[in-house]
Amino acid sequence: MDNRITALFQIQYPIIQGGMVWCSGWRLASAVSNAGGLGLIGAGSMHPDTLREHIRKCRQACGELPFGVNVPLLYPEIETIMQIVVEEGVKIIFTSAGNPKTWTSRLKADGMTVVHVVSSSKFAVKCEEAGVDAIVAEGFEAGGHNGREETTTLVLIPQVRKSVSIPLIAAGGIATGRAIASVMALGAEGVQVGSRFALTAESSASDSFKQYCLQAQEGDTVLTLKKLAPTRLLKNDFYKCVALLEDSGADVESFRELLGKGRAKKGIFEGELNEGELEIGQVVSLIDDIPSAAQVIHRLVEEYNACREEFVNSLRFREFPAG
Repeated sequence: MDNRITALFQIQYPIIQGGMVWCSGWRLASAVSNAGGLGLIGAGSMHPDTLREHIRKCRQACGELPFGVNVPLLYPEIETIMQIVVEEGVKIIFTSAGNPKTWTSRLKADGMTVVHVVSSSKFAVKCEEAGVDAIVAEGFEAGGHNGREETTTLVLIPQVRKSVSIPLIAAGGIATGRAIASVMALGAEGVQVGSRFALTAESSASDSFKQYCLQAQEGDTVLTLKKLAPTRLLKNDFYKCVALLEDSGADVESFRELLGKGRAKKGIFEGELNEGELEIGQVVSLIDDIPSAAQVIHRLVEEYNACREEFVNSLRFREFPAG
């Protein structure tokens, strides 16, 4: 599986674990990196001192293996967070939810590899112009905060591939080796996997949240909160309140008041399944267990290889008619 993504990050497999709020601490990030992928610490749910602690523990657990930090650029203490990332010698940073031009050149000047997350080919082009080293193109199947375009991964990846020349990582709806093979065929060179790693033994999400997610069926997640920031949620009592506000045409302030503070922490980290904000992707309906992160990596690689062999073998016996 050697390609531009494995070379860029110096990893064995082009599999990146998404930096998810309340799921992606040092235990998950280091487990993924130790298994041959690239683990990311999710800074979006961490106070500055907490992030510093997680970086240090992750480095100790990883040894010489690479890991990174995901930083939402809308973070209220962004200057402090970036200062910590620089001071701690982090070499790989994934940015999201903001303009890549604001930070990319500064981070690269400090010797970092910079990747930015986009939801459209338009913003992918802006990222390339800003000088990022790679792009994550995330379809709207993904959990948590999402693009307003609502473009699916199947459509988004070839559009972005056609628009930019830098390395491309696909995200959104990827939890199996077959999905990896699919997005590779569309032009991606690696994958960022969120929901599958959120439901692993090393994820810092609460056990209650994990078990609730295992019960999810098709259609049990909805992209909502569009007047604030589009967010994919698992259906529960909090979601029903959001849906009622949306149906009534409520204004932005009504949604802010309902959301309050710490709603995602309450749901994902503390396991309040009724009143919490339960962020997870559509692909959760395919997930039925809580393995280790290393087991997930092993399965993804094994399924990808089997799918690739199956596809190659099928081509030996089938041809599309000419003309």
